[in-house]
Parts: sequence; structure tokens; C-alpha cells
Amino acid sequence: MRGHGENDTDAALLRAVADGDASALATLYERHAGWLHARLTRRCADAEVVREVVQDTFVTVWRSAGGHGGGEAGGWLWTIAARRLVDARRAQERVARVETAPASRPVPSRSVRSVESVESAEERVLAGLEFGDVGTALGRISPELREVLRATVVDGLTTREAARLLGIPEGTVKTRAMRARAELRAALAQLNPGPVNTGPLHPRPAGGPA
Repeated sequence: MRGHGENDTDAALLRAVADGDASALATLYERHAGWLHARLTRRCADAEVVREVVQDTFVTVWRSAGGHGGGEAGGWLWTIAARRLVDARRAQERVARVETAPASRPVPSRSVRSVESVESAEERVLAGLEFGDVGTALGRISPELREVLRATVVDGLTTREAARLLGIPEGTVKTRAMRARAELRAALAQLNPGPVNTGPLHPRPAGGPA
């Protein structure tokens, strides 16, 4: 097995992982675990759960790398991680219900309904951004624009929060978001001529925790 470094593309690393190259997986981990951890922490305050979700994500990558379609791995990794987080929350809620349930059939608590609604909304957005025509179009725009859309749409971060996560000025986030929407509409128009509805592809305004 050869060594791997920053010059290896995600696609090349995933092909190597699919062939059983553990050093390629380690390189992917070093490249992506940091931002995955940061984004998951935005959704879950339990550090242990976040750590386990990150680990589970890369276990899944090890087992499923052969099924990746090629290109950069960020969107695929985030889809796996977000769903693993939903699974972890669901498991926590099941345990909590069993431990506190009365003899009669319990009515789902507000927190349980909240988790279920978050899961449903999240998976709808993820499906829209990662698969079908929108997913194909998203793959055609530049990586830096794609990252802004993922931060502001999939993660639901404000402009200020996205700027901090991506390490760029707020003005750059706004500019890239505008360019990303324009490029995405153009790509969608090529794939599916006719009126294009980009739905939720608008970043939230600046704000959030200082």
C-alpha cells in the first residue's frame, strides 16, 4: 500500500479504500473528520454522541466505499453522518421511552415529536441536494460554492455561522451563495429545461450566537 497525501483526490482515496487500503481511509479521516465534527456539534450538544457518529461514519465508508459514484466525498460523507446522527437520537429516545414508560401505551413526548420532525425535514433536504437532478447539478458547480450551499442549506447555518465554519468572510458567504444559486439554476436548466424551482436554496440571514 502506498502512502497518501493532500494531493490525492477524494475519488482516488475512496477507490483505494474500496480495495482495502487502510492508509487511504486514514487520509480521508484526517481530511474530513474535523468539519464533520464541527457540523455535527451544531446539531448535537452531546460530545460523546458526536464522536461516535464520526467514527460510525468512517466505518460505513470503509464498508461502502465501492458504492461511491466518484468525485469529492464531502456530500456523501455528510449524508452518512447526518443519518447516523438521526439514528443515534432515535436510539436515545427509544431508551428514554422504555425507561420512563407507564404501563399503558405512552403518548410521544414533545421531544420525541421534535426529533422525528427534524429527521423528516433533514432527510427531505438531504435527498433533494444529494440525489436526482439537483444532486447532479450540485456536482457540476465549483466546490467552494457547493460548500456554502451545504453550510447554509443542509446545515441551516446563518451567514455568520457559515463564515466561521468555512473560515471565510461573511460577505464572501453571501457572494458565493448568490453565485451558487445562479450556477445551480443554470445546471438544472441544462438537465431539465423549463421553470426551475430551487426551493430552500437560500441562506439564512446573518445572526445566531456571537
